[in-house]
Amino acid sequence: MLRPVELIALVKHDCPVCDQLLPALDAADVRILSQSTPTETAEQATRVGIDRVPEIDEDLATSERFDPDAVPTVVLLDGGEERGRVEGLDTKRLAELAQQAGTTLELDDLPAMRPGCASLTRDPEVAARLAAKRARKTGRIVARTLTVGGLEDPVEALHDRGLTDGLPVVAPTAERVVAMLDGTGRDAQDLVAEVPPYGGRATVEKVAINAVMAGCLPEHLPVVLAAVETACDDAFALHGLLATTMPAGPLVVVSGPLAEEIGMESGGNLLGQGNRANLSIGRALQLVVRNVGGGRPRREDRATHGQMGKVGACFAERLDDTAPWEGLAQARGVPNGETGVTLMSAESPRVIVDQLGRDPEDLCATLGFALESVASPRQRLAFDAMLLVGPEHGRVFREAGWNRERVQEELFKSTTSPAGTLVRGAGGSPEGLKPEWVTDPEAGVPKFAAPDRILLTYGGGDAGLFSMVFGGWAAGEIGSAPVTRSVEPWR
Repeated sequence: MLRPVELIALVKHDCPVCDQLLPALDAADVRILSQSTPTETAEQATRVGIDRVPEIDEDLATSERFDPDAVPTVVLLDGGEERGRVEGLDTKRLAELAQQAGTTLELDDLPAMRPGCASLTRDPEVAARLAAKRARKTGRIVARTLTVGGLEDPVEALHDRGLTDGLPVVAPTAERVVAMLDGTGRDAQDLVAEVPPYGGRATVEKVAINAVMAGCLPEHLPVVLAAVETACDDAFALHGLLATTMPAGPLVVVSGPLAEEIGMESGGNLLGQGNRANLSIGRALQLVVRNVGGGRPRREDRATHGQMGKVGACFAERLDDTAPWEGLAQARGVPNGETGVTLMSAESPRVIVDQLGRDPEDLCATLGFALESVASPRQRLAFDAMLLVGPEHGRVFREAGWNRERVQEELFKSTTSPAGTLVRGAGGSPEGLKPEWVTDPEAGVPKFAAPDRILLTYGGGDAGLFSMVFGGWAAGEIGSAPVTRSVEPWR
């Protein structure tokens, strides 16, 4: 049986325009639903002098259905379907709606037009709560809910349950997770990766939960998703990186226009404190590894010393007019105009100071000395490295017209040493090449397996003749290879 044509009205207790319209709605026997509490609604009915106390819009279900911007809202329903509405006060249109419903509203003493008040569903906290409720109902979010006692501190509760990296985290409420998911166009249940060491299924939702905990904003989420996907590439060997006793961890380098759009730092102090995007993106990746993959310090993560970057290490490349070459991701296959992430298994960075070099060959010699120290000057062919070239050093290469490949070739050359200086016992060090391997003491032995195993990035503040070097973990087939992915599929 079809329901008849009828009017319903949505109001709230603290809306003066609702106060004005309520007597007319009450006299016409219109069904009135209040967004306010029972006590507030009853007090409003007494204040405006109406006999019928409006119904309570339980859980704002009707308000959510019609989703008004403002109240009072009067809706004309025909068989349960909306045929028209008025938000605020517009006596002419209200009279027309009432006529279609077969009733009359006494509106003569009211202003012809007056804007209403914001619907309670437009309150940010209420809107977030309703969005979370819809997401749970539709299966957009499915992760189990962690119940925290009323007397528990959420920060301490999450720490006690082993879900943090030792620092306070943001409680991942359903409202915050749904807001985070708005940062990507992907379905919340899409699989991003299976995360080592235990193959935890990192869906978009699970990554979003950890991004909330890390302090990310929704616009950071695509970069976090791309970083998780990249870290779980077999070539990156995340399981081995976790299990190694060396102090290495995932380093995230973001190259492309999205980095600037979301506020990442590529200039001064880009490796330090103060920038939310850099810090939270790197931290989110590490929380996913811990909470989804199961990699925990002193258990699955066997680092002898560890390092601060294992909390999270991420920076954006500086790709303005001062850059001596294109972005690292673009050099590794991400199309120009797109944003890419490159992950490398890296130790903490160290500064390289050269305040006198003014030609590229001399500067490469200094940079080469620092590269020799990766792991140990006697360790050869087993490690990759990354140079973060500062702007004042970068200017030397840019003005000389040296591209990335030219610099890599010169660095490869400057880190090739005579075998006799690398043999065990030379200089008093027991590390080095076995004597039987050295047939020609003058034969050159390179530090790196190839020039492109020295990754070049660019960034930092304008002042300071400094660059930074990141040593890698075991390279190639015996360890981890740098991996690059586009962020675009995750936007």
